[in-house]
Amino acid sequence: MSSVDAAPIVGSRIVALLGNPNVGKTTLFNRIVGLRAKTSNFPGTTQEARHARLDGSVLVDLPGVYSLNLDMAESVLCRQTLSGETAPAGVEAEVPNAVLVVIDATNLVRNLAIVAEAIALRLPTVVAVNMIDLANRRGIHIDLDRLSECLGCTVVGCSGRTGEGVDELVQKLESARIPDRSAPSELDAIDAWSDDIYSLVASACVSPQNDRITDRLDRAFTHPLVGVLTFVAVMTGLFWVIFQLATVPMDLIDAWFGTIGGWVGSVLPEGAIRDLLVDGMIAGIGGTVIFLPQIVLLFFLLALLEGTGYLARAAFVIDRVLRPFGMSGHSFVPLLSSHACAIPGIMACRSVPDPKDRLATILVAPFMSCTARIPVYVLLTVILFPDSPAMQAVAFTGCYVIGALAGLMSSLVARRTILKGASRPMAMELPSYRFPDLKAAFMLTYDRAVLFLRKAGTLIVAVSIVLWWLGAYPHADTPQESVELRQQAVLSSDSETIASLESQADLIEARHASAQSFLGRIGSTVQPVFEPLGYDRQLTVGVLASFAAREVFVSTMAVQVVGSDDTEDDGVLSSIANAKRDDGSLVFTRATSWSLLMYYILAMLCLPTVVVTAKEAGGWKWAWLQLGWMTLLAYGGAMIAFQAVSLLS
Repeated sequence: MSSVDAAPIVGSRIVALLGNPNVGKTTLFNRIVGLRAKTSNFPGTTQEARHARLDGSVLVDLPGVYSLNLDMAESVLCRQTLSGETAPAGVEAEVPNAVLVVIDATNLVRNLAIVAEAIALRLPTVVAVNMIDLANRRGIHIDLDRLSECLGCTVVGCSGRTGEGVDELVQKLESARIPDRSAPSELDAIDAWSDDIYSLVASACVSPQNDRITDRLDRAFTHPLVGVLTFVAVMTGLFWVIFQLATVPMDLIDAWFGTIGGWVGSVLPEGAIRDLLVDGMIAGIGGTVIFLPQIVLLFFLLALLEGTGYLARAAFVIDRVLRPFGMSGHSFVPLLSSHACAIPGIMACRSVPDPKDRLATILVAPFMSCTARIPVYVLLTVILFPDSPAMQAVAFTGCYVIGALAGLMSSLVARRTILKGASRPMAMELPSYRFPDLKAAFMLTYDRAVLFLRKAGTLIVAVSIVLWWLGAYPHADTPQESVELRQQAVLSSDSETIASLESQADLIEARHASAQSFLGRIGSTVQPVFEPLGYDRQLTVGVLASFAAREVFVSTMAVQVVGSDDTEDDGVLSSIANAKRDDGSLVFTRATSWSLLMYYILAMLCLPTVVVTAKEAGGWKWAWLQLGWMTLLAYGGAMIAFQAVSLLS
């Protein structure tokens, strides 16, 4: 039985898992330790590792590398770990007691270079020939005894997906020995020795002719035209599934938090404490968690795609698209993930090997239209095209396209100025096609969901509380107009008239309270800055509130112009669309709506993302640069849209 201790792991037997990417190393690790693994970063790096305790040993799942000798962050990290210079957080740094090298049974010869480098370390070594079940189905026969004799160390056939041979592997790790083959110390000699081991194991592996079906699939998936069309079709289906399936849990979460808020509001007496809990904390948490189903579904489906081997082919195709803009196919998954939320997308940039490519990807990831923008897109496209669902769909799609193009052009500018230098060529081995590991996909999804809630949720809650306080205080006196309306309601005997007068009084009081609050006063002060974009005080407050999270724009506008935050009510949304300014003109004119749409496509408007950028990019200067650049583009784009539509109108 495996377990993970909360205390620092000191003085335990360390076993390092080493291997090429896409050999099922992490799947095998998960099979060995179960769900009790611990994710952490190595000190001084943004690289992520998983480690877990197993019967007195600590297993460390290192990043996948093609060679220990490459000038890449992953390779440097593996070298430092194997030499005892560093270790994941919570593990004492020391030379590992054993190395478990994981190789792909279906690509045996190409995987043996990393085995030769591991043998040269002169550490107790065990080689795990993973995916042995898949090799057997393809008619690939591997003589494990002969392979063990060639390598001079223990070799075990296993399958991380089915569990075949895993128990034997764990037993062999306990008695791992230093390989009895002599190992050279010079790099050139190691390369020659690796070539010699290719030749030696030829007699240990018998493979049938290449699978013509998989070859045809590869030619299609990596074709410059067919590959791109296939990718578009797959991604369209993926997002359709996300938006279709996420609706039910999102509605349930929304209703659940609404029930909690209503219960807390009914239990506690009126006052600041109740308002803080209901309007600040519960609303803030609910506003974050409601988008979790879409994020979870995205990562789960991406994990399944990666498990089949398709995602590597898609990255190879998209590499041709991204390279002219200063990025590579390695940026594909982070940018794709950013369509759910930029925070996990930026965190996924750790997998981009080139430092400049990685930084460029981090800086442009927030341009991808995330799920938090969807409420704003829906509101504004409905206002712009109230009687044309087809045009609403076209405009909605255009929002995603404009954001992606802005990201690509921003990357091009960055790589031509502050991040000069050629992108590192994308070198990757296309993994074998296989059935995805559902357990591994669930585990990855769980890890990413926890990271999202931990890094984003807490900060959003804190900001929401601050915004609630700014919007709730100071308490304003009841306006005279509202008092007169309520007096008229008392004197009236008609129920419809009474309801109408009370509703008008509530609306006047809500607008007055909003205008007199700290947030309203800030809006009035800042409004001249946004005047060239066509925004009045109310829209300015909505934009300022959106810096906490974009999705609060709709509810902020509802509170200001309707006196209610029930944005699910069609009447409320209609009232927002027909809201009036202080001078009686429409708030959402056609020009203003286009301006807002452009602003929300391009603007950062997400403080948690700024914090994560500072952490992942290596300093606050990059976070401020990202925020400043996106704000500048958003302001300029919104102003151009407003002025152009006003002129044409």
